[in-house]
Amino acid sequence: MVKTRILEERLIRIYKAGQSYFWIGGAGEEAFGVPLGLLVHKGMGLKYDWLHMHYRATPTLIAMGMEMRDSIALTMNRASDPSTGGRNFCNHYCYPKWNVAPVTSPIEVQYSIALGTAIAQSRIPDGGITIVTGGDAGTAEGDFASSLVWSSRKGAELPLLITVQNNLWGISTSYSTQHGEEKISDRGKAFGMKTLTFDGNNPIESYIKLQESMEYVRKKRKPCLLEAMVSRLYGHSSASGANWVEGEVDCVQTFGERLLKGGLLTENKISEISNRYDEEAKRISQNLLAEPGPEPETLWDHFYLNRESGNWREF
Repeated sequence: MVKTRILEERLIRIYKAGQSYFWIGGAGEEAFGVPLGLLVHKGMGLKYDWLHMHYRATPTLIAMGMEMRDSIALTMNRASDPSTGGRNFCNHYCYPKWNVAPVTSPIEVQYSIALGTAIAQSRIPDGGITIVTGGDAGTAEGDFASSLVWSSRKGAELPLLITVQNNLWGISTSYSTQHGEEKISDRGKAFGMKTLTFDGNNPIESYIKLQESMEYVRKKRKPCLLEAMVSRLYGHSSASGANWVEGEVDCVQTFGERLLKGGLLTENKISEISNRYDEEAKRISQNLLAEPGPEPETLWDHFYLNRESGNWREF
């Protein structure tokens, strides 16, 4: 949790220093995202879990083993960025080796895209599950409704874990002015699926609830809709300033205080952990300043087919 928070704050500094074009991230969602990453059955192929995530997925990827350098290179649009070759927004990750589908810029389309891998997994023995994440405002999109409909059809249910990280804001629009239902998870009840709302700022509760729900989807091969109540600590993105927001629950701070009180951490250990990751992120960002961005001739690499195939112009 500390590592991903330090990383996100470094990305904000990089943006404010004029070394990147944009920032949007998951600061405030570490207590949900890290447990999710720890619980994923990581690998490549339909027997492993598939992930269709949104742009606040850094905590999950860090927990799965992503290097800080990968995220910083993406933010700075360097050619060495392994997710997009330096050609996409920050936090638009893609890791085929871990079944992490490309993060998309259009809001919430991942909810309908996720149906594809869930259908494929439902057709093989011992298949993994598909996990999709998104924000509360995006649940107004038709893709979210489609995921509820297609995953819950009688006799054709899908092994799909549908998650919503509810930070009570849609860019600058308050949740309370846009939703008639008390809980987003309540929508799943109309489709006969298992639903749950929990405190996404509590990493212990998040781990337990995610573990129980993922085991349900694995064994029953049926969907589950989770709503995690989380915080948004630096606003929506750099478009709204990327400044600290007062009054939000800081899950890293509150969990750190809990560990201190329980005698599991000391102030010195907390400083040591934070300083280690801060120095690492600072060193990486300084080194990447000297690296090039993508070259024009690489524009079509990985678009549909690699240029070397000779058939890419057909697309």
